[in-house]
Amino acid sequence: MAYPQMVWTILGMLLAAAFALGLVEIVHRAIVRMARRSAAFSELAAHSHRPFQIFSALFAMRTVLALSPLRFDWRAGVLHLSAIALIGVGAWLLATMLIAMEDAAESRFRIDVPDNRRARRVRTQVAMMRRVTIAAVVVLALGLSLMTFPQVRALGASLLASAGVIGIVAAVAAQSTLSNVFAGMQLAFSDAIRIDDVVVMEGEWARVEEITLTHVVLHIWDERRLILPTAYFVTKPFQNWTRTQSRVLGTVEFDLDWTVQVPRLRDELRKVTESSDLWDGRVCVLQVTDAVRGTVRLRALVSAADGPSLWDLRCLVREHLVAWIRDQQPLAIPRTRAELSGPDDERPKRPVRPTPGSEENSRLYSGSDDADARAQTFHGPTIA
Repeated sequence: MAYPQMVWTILGMLLAAAFALGLVEIVHRAIVRMARRSAAFSELAAHSHRPFQIFSALFAMRTVLALSPLRFDWRAGVLHLSAIALIGVGAWLLATMLIAMEDAAESRFRIDVPDNRRARRVRTQVAMMRRVTIAAVVVLALGLSLMTFPQVRALGASLLASAGVIGIVAAVAAQSTLSNVFAGMQLAFSDAIRIDDVVVMEGEWARVEEITLTHVVLHIWDERRLILPTAYFVTKPFQNWTRTQSRVLGTVEFDLDWTVQVPRLRDELRKVTESSDLWDGRVCVLQVTDAVRGTVRLRALVSAADGPSLWDLRCLVREHLVAWIRDQQPLAIPRTRAELSGPDDERPKRPVRPTPGSEENSRLYSGSDDADARAQTFHGPTIA
């Protein structure tokens, strides 16, 4: 190996890398300038600059080495390793570009606004596609890296013949995992649930925090996390409070005495809802829904813009009306009525006075001429 030739080769590789980095910097500045008017270019400049630099420099250095007449013992090994490195960095660059495009699409849809149904759907689909694309890029990079080995390429022909059998065995072995993966894709594009949806699962009120290919993370109201497999959402029923809109209705029920003045209570309900910013102005109704066992049941129906606001509004209405009934209509508080008396032997005996004609009116077939006639008619003619 000629040392001057090696020095010129190394120098050429460094110059090629510097030239590639210079071109990358020019492209980066142009992208930053265009990023002022486009969110896509802004995300691209933020995510892809570093892998683009490494890929360009590595590609330039490998090209110079491949074209160089320099020969040494481990030249083939260096070229092979550089090819694998290029595949890995290229996969990194491609993944960052896809993520940049997905983030740009996601940034156009905000979920911190009242009417965010479309934004939640887009964000759910983008989050799912991000995982799918990254997984696909990783698998593709691994496959290309393995194919750089001659032994693997020779083995590929024989493996291809048995790919059907291996696929069937793998599908049976990973049946539950594959079902969750397909269920995750189905959830992302069927609009059954979306990120930030309000759902009721397993008796828990929660928000959808994350949707992956295998599981769904629910953020419960008390800061706990409920993690369920995605297949659960396509096999079992659940409540989605924000499926088409975030507006919901809620009830507050009272069991009160029959003396309650419903119109006054209805006016008070209207007053407390109108004075609160939790009420969305749609529904405010008070109805008597039942009247049994010494009490009447009143149901207040109110509406709010979303689930959390509805919960706070129901608590507010309940607290206010309980205080108002206690202060303004104390007789309407439920009570139990009972008649108190002593044992039977201590009760005063009241003389029973026969009512004129009561004895006659108590018998149907005896005691009077008419009764005897009816008895004779009922039993048939009298036998002499």
